[in-house]
Amino acid sequence: MDRHETHFEDVEEGDAAPEWKVEDLNRTMFVRYAGASGDFNPMHHDDAIAQKVGYPSVFGHGMFTAGTLSHYLTDWLGVGNLRKYAVRFRTQIFPGDTLTYGATVTRKFKEGDESRIDCELSVVNQKGDVVVAGTCTAALPTRG
Repeated sequence: MDRHETHFEDVEEGDAAPEWKVEDLNRTMFVRYAGASGDFNPMHHDDAIAQKVGYPSVFGHGMFTAGTLSHYLTDWLGVGNLRKYAVRFRTQIFPGDTLTYGATVTRKFKEGDESRIDCELSVVNQKGDVVVAGTCTAALPTRG
């Protein structure tokens, strides 16, 4: 997703953010995330171990998906504008998956001197399964 300049006046309750897709996830993405995070659990890079515990192959870190979701949000809402961010992990992501990121404005309000929105968030795989669900609150700049 390209960086946007979203203003408070640009959104209404019920509006959906532009969708963003990450296609064809691969093992290199998972290994790069492991290196960045320091989480080298072998289920994220070793097929034999992942299969031994019942998975079809290695799978991505939940925080990889949460991190890419936060990237999507800051591209849409602006760096430094998130005030709250919460996620729930629903299912694993696997090599070859395509993820679609989305957000819907659920509330538009003023708090103190900030113009804020609340959003429902989702990351969905190519089968329609919700991988990560969440919420956020952002303070947006105004045009006035």
